[in-house]
Amino acid sequence: MDIKKYNVPVPRYTSYPTVPFWNSEDFTLEGYEQSIQTAFWLSNKEVSIYIHLPFCESLCTYCACNTRITKNHSVEEPYINHLLKEWDLYLEKLPDAPIIREIHLGGGTPTFFSPENLERLIGGLIEKAKISPSISMSFEGHPANTTLKHLKVLEQQGFDRLSLGIQDFDLNVQKLINRLQTFEQVKKVTDEARKIGYTSVNFDMVYGLPGQSLASLDETLDKVISLSPDRIAYYSYAHVPSMKPAQKSYEKYLPASEEKLAFMQFGKERLKESGYEEVGMDHFVKRTDELLLARKNGELHRNFMGYTPFSSQLLVGLGVSAISDSWTGFAQNAKTVESYYEILDSGQLPITKGHLLTSKDLFIRKQILNLMCNFETTWTEDEILSFGISTNFDLLEQLENEGFIKLKKDGVKVLSEGKEILRIICSAFDARLNESGKSPQFSKSI
Repeated sequence: MDIKKYNVPVPRYTSYPTVPFWNSEDFTLEGYEQSIQTAFWLSNKEVSIYIHLPFCESLCTYCACNTRITKNHSVEEPYINHLLKEWDLYLEKLPDAPIIREIHLGGGTPTFFSPENLERLIGGLIEKAKISPSISMSFEGHPANTTLKHLKVLEQQGFDRLSLGIQDFDLNVQKLINRLQTFEQVKKVTDEARKIGYTSVNFDMVYGLPGQSLASLDETLDKVISLSPDRIAYYSYAHVPSMKPAQKSYEKYLPASEEKLAFMQFGKERLKESGYEEVGMDHFVKRTDELLLARKNGELHRNFMGYTPFSSQLLVGLGVSAISDSWTGFAQNAKTVESYYEILDSGQLPITKGHLLTSKDLFIRKQILNLMCNFETTWTEDEILSFGISTNFDLLEQLENEGFIKLKKDGVKVLSEGKEILRIICSAFDARLNESGKSPQFSKSI
């Protein structure tokens, strides 16, 4: 079983179709708005909201997110004003007051914003909407600037889940990626959050970073496990210097492919030995976590915010570069602050590209989502006859012969070894990738 040959560029499948294969030529705002209204009723008026807060005081060179680097905090107020303006435009498109089921603050660095401004933002969102009794509210925090006041103010607004970007505790690695935070800072924020009443503290870790070794990774894992986070995202560093030129600064320090594979396998074993169970791709949770229960009940879902224990029919993305999802349509906002402001100030939703899904897209989306959430998928004979013509069955048969999957007449089951190349398995169903003959810039699968 040679897993190394599958370490090739492939999408992460946060959506299907993936963004490089969206058909924006046939996309219309009218069609997308209609899809929003349909999703609104299908979801019983429930809406998930992702808010992109792009500002950071310094550039973390490993990061592939859409960011704006500045130490000028006067940018906070106009940005929040435009977020609320965008929300008002969505409210005009919806036929009734929405019920907010989920809010997630991502970035960038959400804790770049003052607690007072975050409070104004959340207050402005919920004052014209209803709140689900089961609402889930989470935010991403930088351990070096998340204050006790941030934690208290957001908890008072209803936030109960905190995600901290750890990446690696090794000082040499932190210097190379320009992401400095100490174990003591992380412990302080974690302890304060739990004392205040946060029910879940999650850590993000990255393997394959420059300067990492098995010894340094082992030490980082020791420290992470000692703090007993409720969830751990343990995922592969994405090296895309053509998109993020700052990544070129440390290329000579990157681990070889064989080392990175060893990091992945070593970390996963350490986490499992410490009582964490793998849920979906790259995510590990304690055995009492609601994500694990959702997976066992067949209710685990994945969207642009990550894994959730419930299905979101309508996800509204607010802010620069944010992506909205109506299940039958995707729409992405302008990628610069200036263009985002300009379009909003003209009275329009700041959408610059999108995709309306075909019946074939929806079939493939279901297969990939099933694989990502349940490690298996099934189809009917009519579905595979109608939509499966572009499925790469040669790849699936090869993966079965090598012991990564079990291929059946009406479906695929991912075996234990196959979880390490889940993105490759999903790519067998990616009709737009398979039919294009092109390979846009994606990170490697391992």
